[in-house]
Amino acid sequence: GDPVSARLDAALVADVMQRRALVYDKDGEEHYNLISALHKSMRNSDPDAAVYWLARMVEAGEDPLYIARRLIRFASEDIGNADPQALALAVAVKEAVHFIGMPEANTALAQATVYLAAAPKSNAVYTAYSRAATDAHREVADPVPLHLRNAPTRLMTELGYGKGYRYAHDEPEAVSAMDCLPTSLRGRQYYVPTTRGFEKELDRRLSAWRNLKTRRRENAKNQDDSPS
Repeated sequence: GDPVSARLDAALVADVMQRRALVYDKDGEEHYNLISALHKSMRNSDPDAAVYWLARMVEAGEDPLYIARRLIRFASEDIGNADPQALALAVAVKEAVHFIGMPEANTALAQATVYLAAAPKSNAVYTAYSRAATDAHREVADPVPLHLRNAPTRLMTELGYGKGYRYAHDEPEAVSAMDCLPTSLRGRQYYVPTTRGFEKELDRRLSAWRNLKTRRRENAKNQDDSPS
C-alpha cells in the first residue's frame, strides 16, 4: 500500500484513540472527580490547574451548561461578596454558552474559570445562609415581629401590625435602631464578612452601623428610664 496513506491512517487512529481516552461517563465517578478537581483548584486560587481541569471536561464532551452552573455556584459559595462581580461574570458565561454555543464558548468558560480562581475568596455568605437555615428549621418558628408585619387593613393596624416600624430613609445615615430579628434571636450575627476583597469595606460599614444602632438604643433606653 501507499506508505503516505499508511502513515495518515496510523495518525488518524492515534488521534481517535487519544480522544477516546478523554471520554468519560457523565454519570460516573470520573465525571464527579473532574468537577471536584475544577472546584477545588479554583478554591485554592490556582488558575493554571483550574483551566486544565476545565479543558479536560470540555474536550471530553461535558455539557457546557453543567459547567456554567457549577461556576455560578462557586462564585457565590467560595467568593461571595469578596468580589460581587464574580457572580455576574459566571451568569454571563451561561448566556455566552446559549448565544454562541460550543466550541466557541470554550473561551468564555475559560475566562470565567481563570477569573474565579484569581478572585479573592470568602465563604461568609455560604456560612451565613447555613447558620440561618439551621435556625429556620427549628421546631418552633418565631413569629414575624409586629413592627415588621404588613398592615393592609384597618383591623391589622388595630391589632398592632406595623406599630413601631421606623422608615430607614427618614433616619440619619438611613439606619434606624429598630431590631429586625425575632426576640429570641436578637443580636444573632449570621453574616461575618472577611477582610478580603470588597468584604473588607462591608466589614467596616457593618461594624459602623452596629455601633450606631447600639448607641441609639442606649440613648432611647436612657430617655425611657429618666424621670418625667
